Amino acid sequence: MKFSHYPVMKSEIIQALNIDPDQIYCDLTLGGGSHAYEIVRRLNKGFLIAVDADAEAIEYSREKLREYKDKIFFFQSNFADIKNIASNLRVEKIGGAVMDLGVSTHQIETARGFSYIKDSILDMRMNKEQGINAADVVNTMDPDSLKNILYTYGEERYAELIVRAIVKKRQEKPIETTLELVNVILYALRNVRYTGGNPAKRTFQAIRIFVNNEINNIKPTLDSVESMLVSGGRLAVISFHSGEDREVKKAFAEYEKTCVCPPGLPICVCGKKQTSKTLTKKPILPSRDELEINKASASAKLRILMKL
Repeated sequence: MKFSHYPVMKSEIIQALNIDPDQIYCDLTLGGGSHAYEIVRRLNKGFLIAVDADAEAIEYSREKLREYKDKIFFFQSNFADIKNIASNLRVEKIGGAVMDLGVSTHQIETARGFSYIKDSILDMRMNKEQGINAADVVNTMDPDSLKNILYTYGEERYAELIVRAIVKKRQEKPIETTLELVNVILYALRNVRYTGGNPAKRTFQAIRIFVNNEINNIKPTLDSVESMLVSGGRLAVISFHSGEDREVKKAFAEYEKTCVCPPGLPICVCGKKQTSKTLTKKPILPSRDELEINKASASAKLRILMKL
């Protein structure tokens, strides 16, 4: 199986994790296994927990990393399940973890509906076993909910125009393929001077994020990982969407807070203490060299947390 995916900020990730060869690490978005490879080859007594919702990513990476099979545990699951996964392995503490919240080139190139350039079924599920898919969203969601998805997850200013066109089209026949949806979007925006790339980009992004519950799963996952980190352990997160980055930044700030009592109390009664420290007050961005090789990394932002 071919599985093309350029690892974003690979060297920056490895530097951020500050790997202890005898600790346990998690790659929560395994993808093509490139970050996992750089981690596991540095381990001695430690091992890697590798998680991905996509069965094809697991299959490909299991073969790619076969020389380290004794140091890796693979799990096809959502990264929000990491606490249960670790518990099943009797793991309580980890040395670090990485989350790359982007979509792999492989997923975009497959006939699963992630691409607005390639014609395929309108699916967009990371895990093909889960229930709702993109066609369900487009063809059955009420107009107000659909507009909210495009506004919230795609920051699409023309959501109302697009949804109006979708509703009109689906009354004639279900929208079943990616290019059918693209054509509906292009028709909806035919009188609009659209800036910011392909007019379908934001809509596809929004529907994909909703279908896979991507943003809603970020905070619970970060909470689980932060609670498992050993002192000095690192968490590295790459986001590509402003909503994702806001969730990461907000969670990191929460771990840094001390007192969260209401203003005006003479003494602290909450007992909240800082548990971690953000090592990146501003996110790390891809280098110029990387952008020349992989333009898809242009919107990537890396934030790093260290457990106290």
